[in-house]
This record gives sequence, structure tokens and C-alpha cells, in this order.
Amino acid sequence: MLSEFGLIARYFQQPGLASAGPWSPQLGIGDDCAVMSVPDGRQLAVSMDTLVADVHFPAEAAPELIGYRALAVTVSDLAAIGAEPAWFTLGLTLPEANPEWLFGFAQGLQQLAQKVGISLVGGDTTRGPLTITLQVHGLVKTDNWLSRQCAKPGDDIWVTGTLGDAAAWLPYLQQGLVESPTDEYLKTLWRHYYQPEPRVAAAQQLVALGCQCAIDISDGLLADLGHILTMSQVGALLDLSSLPASNALRQVLPELETRQQVMLTGGDDYEICFTAPPHMAKDIIETLSPSCPVTRIGQINQVPGVATTSGQPITDIKGGYQHFS
Repeated sequence: MLSEFGLIARYFQQPGLASAGPWSPQLGIGDDCAVMSVPDGRQLAVSMDTLVADVHFPAEAAPELIGYRALAVTVSDLAAIGAEPAWFTLGLTLPEANPEWLFGFAQGLQQLAQKVGISLVGGDTTRGPLTITLQVHGLVKTDNWLSRQCAKPGDDIWVTGTLGDAAAWLPYLQQGLVESPTDEYLKTLWRHYYQPEPRVAAAQQLVALGCQCAIDISDGLLADLGHILTMSQVGALLDLSSLPASNALRQVLPELETRQQVMLTGGDDYEICFTAPPHMAKDIIETLSPSCPVTRIGQINQVPGVATTSGQPITDIKGGYQHFS
């Protein structure tokens, strides 16, 4: 029987995971605490997510996908404020110490960790229902980050990437489809659900351009844009015809109204919704477009709530998933 410390050493205390980025800790995984230095001129950004099996991910999914997705959705919080990923900790509750599952899970973590440059510096393991808690630490330049509080009337509203793909996969997931499908379009939806791409580089480019307001889309565009509107005390006009849909989503959901509903209210996109003054539009497109698609979808105004550009109120703003409702 593998001990807790043996489990950590075998699966998580590996160079590709414990030193995956440029900000190596002075004292890392395997000790009582990790010790890291915050460079001069930087501040520490911290976020944490807990993911429960069969609530936030299907327990029967491949462990590589579970590991990749768990870290990706948590790193997306760092992207939302324009932080550079640096370190993360892992709290892992397991029903059993299955070597094959642990190996795959660690591989999935490592794939995403190396992609974004974030190092595992510690954590805890215990026995119980499968639950994953990740705390991520990132670095921002002093007093220079993105926030939900900075949208201003007249700002354009933008989103990165496409919307609705992950949410469109959920009906297939509910039918018990866990493995990667062979259909080209369904595979695109499957990949967006299990392997979202945290927009780390794009968000840092936005900070460099002088943008100030952003949020990552985890609970759906309307719900997350609603957080910006509440925090900034503004409203929004959306051009529904401009919502960016992938070709796969258009094929799977050909009916426009159904597709738009999924793009507005479906979660798990992990794209960035941000605002910026209109004079920045050219720079935003030229800077982000080579590596990250970006689309203007509306404008901030002073009237509370959300309406279409034709003035029709959009009333079904969801508050996101409520765990205790």
C-alpha cells in the first residue's frame, strides 16, 4: 500500500510538474511549507477552486482530462485579471490510491502546467469522495491588472474565442458519452469542455494595451457580464448577431435562437469578456488576433441591465450555478 508521502513523491514531486514554469520556489513540494519570492515591482494574485466529481466533472472521465481541466479552469481566474501564472497547490481527496488513475491525473496536470508555466509547490491528500481543490498564485505588475469594477459607459464589450461549445457538449455528457467522439463537430465540443484554453497570454496583452476591465466566462456570458455590470454600476447593449460561434456549434445547433441561448447562458467557456474604450479597437484586434480570436459584441451604457442593440431587454440573466440553492 502506497503511503501519502510515497504517493506525493511518485506522482507529483516530478520536475515537469514541480518546476514547470520560470518562477521556481525556493522551497517546493515535499516540505511542510513552500517558500516563494515575489519579485520587486510585482504583486501576488491568488484564487482557489474546488471541483467535486459528478458535479464539476464526470467521475468516469479519463484521469488525464480531469487533471487538465481542473487546473485549466482554475488558471482561468488568473487570466481574468491579467496575471502571469507562477505556483499552485493541490488538495486531492481520493476514494482509493489507484496508481493508474494517479499517473493519468498527474500527466493531465503536467500538460497544462507546462503550457502556462505554473509549478506545483505543495498540497494535501486524503481519503474520501473524489474532490479536487486547487489554489493558484500569479504575479501582476504593481497596481496594474484587470478588474470587474472598471467598465465605463461608452466602452466596447469584447469576448475572446467562441462561445457555447462546452455547454453544447453537456447534453451528450448527460447521455453518458464520456469518450472522445469520432464526429468532427462533436469532438470540437468535447475538446472545449475537457480542454479549455485559459487566455493567459491574451489577458496580459490587454493589460499591456491599457485595458482595465475583464472577467472569465465560467457561468455563461450573461451571468459573468452581469458581474461586471453590478460591480461597475453600469448596463450593456449586446449585438446578438455578433456573438462568435464555432463552425461546430453552427452545425450541431443550426437553429439561431437555440444557438444564441446556449451562447448567452451556457457555462464552461473560460474565454475572457472585457471592455475597452472604442479608440482602442484597432490596437486590440491587431495585437490579439494573430493568436487569439477576438470579437466586439456590444457596448457599455448607463442604463441598468442588459438589452439588445435594438432596445429589447434581455431578462434571463442567470446568476451562475448556485451550490446551496
